Amino acid sequence: MDRTDRFDLDGGDGMVRWRESRSEVAEAVRLAAGTASALGLARFAYGLLLPAMRDDLHWSLAQAGVMSTANGLGHLAGALVTAALVRRVSTAAAFRWSMVLTAVALAATAVSGHYAALLVTRAAAGVTGAVVFITGGVIASRIAARASSGTPIVVYFAGTGLGIVLSGVTIPALGANWRLAWVGMGLAAGLAALVSWTAASQGGEEPAATAGRARLRPLWRTALAYLLFAAGYITYITFLSAYLAERDAPLVQVMLIWTALGAAVMAAPALWSRPITHWRGGGALATLLALLAGGAVIALAAPALVLASSIVFGATFMSVPAAVTALVRAATPPAGWTATLAAFTTVFAVGQTAGPWIAGLLADHTSTDATLAWTAILCAAAAVIAATVRPRPIETSTPATGHGERQ
Repeated sequence: MDRTDRFDLDGGDGMVRWRESRSEVAEAVRLAAGTASALGLARFAYGLLLPAMRDDLHWSLAQAGVMSTANGLGHLAGALVTAALVRRVSTAAAFRWSMVLTAVALAATAVSGHYAALLVTRAAAGVTGAVVFITGGVIASRIAARASSGTPIVVYFAGTGLGIVLSGVTIPALGANWRLAWVGMGLAAGLAALVSWTAASQGGEEPAATAGRARLRPLWRTALAYLLFAAGYITYITFLSAYLAERDAPLVQVMLIWTALGAAVMAAPALWSRPITHWRGGGALATLLALLAGGAVIALAAPALVLASSIVFGATFMSVPAAVTALVRAATPPAGWTATLAAFTTVFAVGQTAGPWIAGLLADHTSTDATLAWTAILCAAAAVIAATVRPRPIETSTPATGHGERQ
């Protein structure tokens, strides 16, 4: 007896639910091309290019960190304008055209080696990447509400791993040819825009007038933990290749570590969908943050175990935004998702902006070990704060929009 027969014996409703579940996961998979582009390529692949660009353009580690900070500032600006942009156009349109502009910004990074020009293109990729990150999260949340499951949210954020794997298996082999790498990433981001184009409309669209308001105060502990996480995790990703280069790691090892990290991100939904969906309060978030701190400590204490460190890190770090999105979704009416997620992304962007610059300054005066210590300390502190987060009921002060939350 095949699967279809079993569902038919259970009744037609069971068959419909199974088909709907598969359809919603498929939508989330296509939508995940958004995080593959906006984060995997536009945000994290820079860490792989940092050693080559630093050598060719004669940067200090602080200057290299500022390049990541520029992307963080762009991310901050994008977070600040997303809610207004969605009110003006729509969630789907903002997602789609920001995907296109992200591809353009990545390709444009190859045009010039001037520091100021590179800062501009990295900032531009941050702006468009933030819009993709937020609007894609809203669409994934709507799909999750329809499916009564957190899996679409985790799948959406796990798409980042595909971008990391792609960059991990290609960029190191290009050696010093960092310009070609940026062009290649621009083309890959353009393909991601095509893949995700129709998925952007699958979550259902809120009327523009019901964009809602941000609800940050009731979730302040989650926001503080998110800030510390953002300042900590991005430092690990930004300086991982520099850490390996300082130890004369062979090309094959660099490729293996980055590919393993990206593959672990892609495997994360199998590990974290159930905890994020079913654990109450900040339990899942605190566990993820504690594991991140532990992953950084592994590399710091035993450099020979950096591969294990990267796997632990990859299996957890992109599930943190998924866990935060789930907490926001559980405590906020659907009409307030865009504004609240935009506010959280602003907090996230502030952390991402400050983290690499400060850690780069520390590393210039010590070694790249300081970047791992920075990550471990901040993520551990964030875990302690997240452990105090308690479940919150959805506020009902916002007028109904006709798109109720399914718990």
